[in-house]
Amino acid sequence: MIPWLDHRLEFPPLSQALPEPNGLLAAGGDLSPNRILAAYQRGIFPWFMPGEPILWWSPNPRMVLYPAELHVHRSLDKVIRNKAYRVTFDTAFHLVMSACAEPRAGQPGTWISAEMLAAYTALHEAGFAHSIECWIDGELAGGLYGMAIGKMFYGESMFARRPDASKIAFVHLVRWLDAQGYGLIDCQMYTDHLARFGAREIPRAQFMASLERLTAQYVDPGPWSYDHQASGAGPA
Repeated sequence: MIPWLDHRLEFPPLSQALPEPNGLLAAGGDLSPNRILAAYQRGIFPWFMPGEPILWWSPNPRMVLYPAELHVHRSLDKVIRNKAYRVTFDTAFHLVMSACAEPRAGQPGTWISAEMLAAYTALHEAGFAHSIECWIDGELAGGLYGMAIGKMFYGESMFARRPDASKIAFVHLVRWLDAQGYGLIDCQMYTDHLARFGAREIPRAQFMASLERLTAQYVDPGPWSYDHQASGAGPA
């Protein structure tokens, strides 16, 4: 059994997280901005399907990407240099998160419910949740969103309507985070897709040590300013 959260912004020790399903820690509570921020600062995140209670997770090991370790495959690097596109930050948060919530082939539904959309929109308005947009031919072609606390970034979800669009947005984000001194990107759980970019699993204890250090580096919350226009005129 896992504990049921009440109105207090408290969570059980991470040592109580279940090994199967990996990282399930608690249920209940709410999705208020203060609770979600308290969770992220403790290495915990909400994830649940519609019809389920709110579930809180802290998996072990943890999938992470150190921005300095980003690996961009040669074929993708060629696309980034040669394709015409535009990448912006925090110009279309609601559109990006709504696109991430759209049904995908082979999946019965989405965990990004109206409740989650409202919660993270509030966090975006408070300056903690951010969107990265890739525009092609003037249309939103792909992107991702996540959370930032201090010098720590927590990735949440991405989408693509055109080939490579989400990858282009992701590479721009990681390179920007590295230049800004962000030390770690939380990818939550292992995927082959993220592993190809250089992400890897680390023990929860190691993740928490980095998280505590990075979230302690105060950064004013607020929208991010980034606008990169690629003309597609690079060498073939």
